Amino acid sequence: MRAEIEAAASEIRESLALLRRHLDWDNALRRLDELNALSEDPKLWDDPDRAQKIMRERTQLDTSVSGYRALERDLSDSLELIEMGEAEGDPTVVADAEAQLYALRDRAGKLQLESLLSGEADANDCFIEVNAGAGGTEAQDWAEMMLRMYVRWAEQHGFKTEWLEESAGEEAGIKSATVQIKGHNAYGWLKTEAGVHRLVRISPFDGQARRQTSFAAVSVSPVIDDKIQIEVNEKDCRIDTYRASGAGGQHINKTDSAVRITHIPTGIAVSCQQERSQHKNRAKAWDMLRARLYERELKIREDAAAALEATKTDIGWGHQIRSYVLHPYQMVKDLRTSVETSQTQSVLDGDIDQFLEAALAARIKGQSDEQDAA
Repeated sequence: MRAEIEAAASEIRESLALLRRHLDWDNALRRLDELNALSEDPKLWDDPDRAQKIMRERTQLDTSVSGYRALERDLSDSLELIEMGEAEGDPTVVADAEAQLYALRDRAGKLQLESLLSGEADANDCFIEVNAGAGGTEAQDWAEMMLRMYVRWAEQHGFKTEWLEESAGEEAGIKSATVQIKGHNAYGWLKTEAGVHRLVRISPFDGQARRQTSFAAVSVSPVIDDKIQIEVNEKDCRIDTYRASGAGGQHINKTDSAVRITHIPTGIAVSCQQERSQHKNRAKAWDMLRARLYERELKIREDAAAALEATKTDIGWGHQIRSYVLHPYQMVKDLRTSVETSQTQSVLDGDIDQFLEAALAARIKGQSDEQDAA
């Protein structure tokens, strides 16, 4: 068997070993048996909140265990096929099995990354907010393109999206918008997207077809569940009601029920205008505020206060995390990890996994290095 095949198989085995260790395999199997038994108890749903927690934990653990077993089985099958093809002198079988093996290596790497999404809120849904920055109409159009990119990414991964707030631009695009993305590990995957994103292109709004640079800022916050306690003193907040504005389409309600809550000590402000009921919008806005305050606390815990302050500065030069160049050449490059691609349209259509995976891996490596140094 060729050296490159052995190397790929070795990488997959290493990922399997790390997955098994991270899962704490014997305890994971024991806990899964307990959860399966609980899920079959007819009295489980007498307490809906407890039932939902149990079913969510069961689903997450079952997915991890099943993913490990499938990877182990598929590795064995691929290696057997390669050996059989080589023994029978059938290059077609060997080539197909090799392709499966290399695909398995990619799958193993992704599973390994997912297994490391073990932060307090990584498994939760998230709020993603996009704000247009320097660049006027150009930036507002760019902000809308960014929002579309994240919605497309969510759809590709089977996640659900819910529009909460949208403020239309004067001529095109959006000034700001907030969307809730619902799905397992939504926050864990998207948390590294927070920052400023820079676009360079020929302006579609400039009659002289000049090249323009635009900026949009992204903020990502986890949806807080009852495992995480964030206390907010109402007297520290200003609550405003107003009429929903902007085009919004089917996403945004147009009654006088929109709610904005400003947390005065931190200056954090959130808005919700999705529901016709002011009461529901107020409840959702409180959830969003707690999420933003928790995100702030996470940054402090991670000694990222400087990064937090940077998000409060002008959305422009010097603060970007990724550049999207559509002219004079085609290139999307992450400035933190140096990952780049010339497939700009695919990226704008939501194909951003390579950037998410690289940023997550870099963050995990940084945490590991800090632990080793300590």
